[in-house]
Amino acid sequence: MKNTAVLIPLTRLAFIFFLVGLLIFLFWRWRSGSKRSTYAFFRMIIQLLLVGYVLALIFHTESAGIVLLTLSFMLSAAAWIALSSVPQQRKQLYFIAFLSVMLGGGFSLFYSALLVLQATPWYKPNIVIPLAGMSFANGMNAVSLAAERFFAELNSGKAQTEARNIALKAGLIPITNALFSVGLVALPGMMTGQILAGVDPLIAVRYQIMIMSMTFTSAGFSAVLFLTFVQKSGKKLSF
Repeated sequence: MKNTAVLIPLTRLAFIFFLVGLLIFLFWRWRSGSKRSTYAFFRMIIQLLLVGYVLALIFHTESAGIVLLTLSFMLSAAAWIALSSVPQQRKQLYFIAFLSVMLGGGFSLFYSALLVLQATPWYKPNIVIPLAGMSFANGMNAVSLAAERFFAELNSGKAQTEARNIALKAGLIPITNALFSVGLVALPGMMTGQILAGVDPLIAVRYQIMIMSMTFTSAGFSAVLFLTFVQKSGKKLSF
């Protein structure tokens, strides 16, 4: 299958803004969050442009130190965002959330990068960083949901072990739904991108199986570690 990737000129990319503008106009007419939506959309553009320039620089340097620094920043942000569901425990639980995503997401990340993709060198930026984004994000979401449900169940009078088991199930809902729906309801981002770039669909499927396996284990391990650490630290955390 020939590479059919299309370079989108900025003039043609601007066409999509008309569709977005039409939607925001409808929000404005309905008085339903047009300011917030507009802010979110333009923030998305700025963030992606900045990320594009930063990634181009990182990929060009191919420095292990820069890659590790980038991963540390991503982990720090993931741990902080994960605890937005339990803001009252954020300071107490930050290190636990950071450690959980680092161990759970990091293990899945490097297992996939080194054993499946055989990245050489091990810190190859154009492999490790995109995979890290998916791995850490899924770990972050699982921790966030698990944390919220764990404390909600404790507040309702459940014992810690029962609350932990319920919280783990809740934390895995998004990734479990994704496993059920992939290929039937949705073609995930990586697979769609590869197909649009002209990659054989059967090759794209192999990559997507790896990604889904990595994100599933990242979410699962991160949630299990978080709930285990929190439960063991229960007396110190005073919940």
